[in-house]
Amino acid sequence: MKQQLENILNSALAEINCAKTSEDVENIKLNYLSRKGTLNSIKKNLKDLSVEDKRIVGSFANEVAQTLEAKLADKSAEIYRAELAQKLENEKIDVTLSGTAHHEGHLNPLTSTINEIVEIFQGLGFSVMENENSPELETEYVNFDMLNFPPDHPAKDMQDTFYSTVAPNVILRSQTSGAQIREMLVKKPPISVICPGRVYRCEAVSARKNNLFHQIEGLLVDTNITFGDLKGVLNEFIRVYFGEARPTRFRSSYFPFTEPSAEVDVQCIMCGGKGCRVCSGTGWLEVLGSGMVHVNVLKNVGIDPEVYSGFAFGMGVERLAMLKYAIDDIRLFFNNDIRFLKQF
Repeated sequence: MKQQLENILNSALAEINCAKTSEDVENIKLNYLSRKGTLNSIKKNLKDLSVEDKRIVGSFANEVAQTLEAKLADKSAEIYRAELAQKLENEKIDVTLSGTAHHEGHLNPLTSTINEIVEIFQGLGFSVMENENSPELETEYVNFDMLNFPPDHPAKDMQDTFYSTVAPNVILRSQTSGAQIREMLVKKPPISVICPGRVYRCEAVSARKNNLFHQIEGLLVDTNITFGDLKGVLNEFIRVYFGEARPTRFRSSYFPFTEPSAEVDVQCIMCGGKGCRVCSGTGWLEVLGSGMVHVNVLKNVGIDPEVYSGFAFGMGVERLAMLKYAIDDIRLFFNNDIRFLKQF
């Protein structure tokens, strides 16, 4: 048995000397020193020897194991140094070379504008409407009828609104105002929410108009809400968004779902109110529509107009972004021109 151990030692040492990789060293260790290895199988037979032979052979078996472990450790360190040197040679970096520039991406200014507007209104106590209450594929009933649009209103014409050819009375929403209805149907006052989203209209694409654009709808319903509350909220929004106390004016207007209704103008960003091409010489720029929620709309959603009142407003995101950043063509938002996006 001692001769077997010497043969195992000599064979293992020969293999260790020939090992070229870390994998070779690991295989030798498994073959000779593991629980199922050759050396351990010899040790299992020690029980058949006499006490004296057990002492001699057992001691020699331990010496063989220690010798192999030491040789394997030395060989493993030698191979590691060689492999590391080769890796450093193959993957060396010339630190004198110029670095590679990595350009960061840019948010589309529409995304930045939506984020900014949402943050402002959240600071004023509004929450963002949940997505399920703001679908882009809407029914004509919610988009128009529940919002007090008369049956013959021109906004219902196919020349203005995209109708589905598959399902009757299903449209691509032409305004985010339908989100008001869905919110008031599932929640009771007090309600203070905003709803950003895409809307669609049959528009001829030009520098000023697109058939896809973005709106942000706002709604506040509670007891004792007045037009003064509406003016206070919108004036504060305009002050924060445009960065200073810019003069505003409220002009009487008409929307089927608000009464009274008003459009809000700000002093022209470009000329400071003196009159220019952008503001058509008026010194004012329209930024949003607003008004007190119509009593018929409140009745349609089961809210008592004798107890509750509220206001609503809607603004075009593209228009606000164009005013703030002096962009003169709405199509730039959608062309994915990297030269345009890098400016923001």
